[in-house]
Amino acid sequence: MPQPRILIIEDERGLTQSLSWYFNREGYETHVAHDGQEGLRKAQTLLPDVVLLDLMLPGMDGLEVCRLLRAGERTRDIPIIMITAKTEETDQVVGYSMGADDYVAKPFSNKVLLHKVKALLRRVAGQGEAGDVIEHLGVRIDRLRHRATIHGKPLVLTPTEFRLLETLVRQPGRAFSRHQLMDAAIGEGAIVLERTIDVHIKTLRRKLAEAGGSADLIETVRGVGYRFREEPPATSGGT
Repeated sequence: MPQPRILIIEDERGLTQSLSWYFNREGYETHVAHDGQEGLRKAQTLLPDVVLLDLMLPGMDGLEVCRLLRAGERTRDIPIIMITAKTEETDQVVGYSMGADDYVAKPFSNKVLLHKVKALLRRVAGQGEAGDVIEHLGVRIDRLRHRATIHGKPLVLTPTEFRLLETLVRQPGRAFSRHQLMDAAIGEGAIVLERTIDVHIKTLRRKLAEAGGSADLIETVRGVGYRFREEPPATSGGT
């Protein structure tokens, strides 16, 4: 089995050396970039299994790198973990809205970061299990091929968005709390804000509408969380 390939985009050289040593010891093939433009180029060339991306980078900041990775056909599905010294709630929300799959704030434990990396890789691998296709109200989720479509049109989703949509479509009509959805989409024990799920839902609704579907396929359950409709919505648009 090949070594998982990890790209660390971080300008603190002491931290990149420490992380490289640690992940090499854990059996990963590690690559390093010390600015945003170099990181973007290496990600496009190497196509790593996971990107660890600092928010504050010289030349091109981490949010722009994340946006460009998500916009690229070959890089849009690469799991991204944001690494940053910023800990304000708005920074987390912005990071997730740009397509990050997880978030860790400095200072952090290498073991915690390794746990997050492993959880992301397991989730991506699990999406490739054979014979698992679900479809409801025109939304089709194919875990074998890691594809999502609505009325035959492709949905360009991050790994977290893919897992979140799958969770909702698999049980239409069931109301999920935000915590339940985050456990399903990011993993149990992940330390995230409740607002994070709202950001992902907003993005999913937008992408469903842009692909010719309806944003109203995902309903807000006030005081609880969200659910996928059992019946087609009467009108289109956001909730």
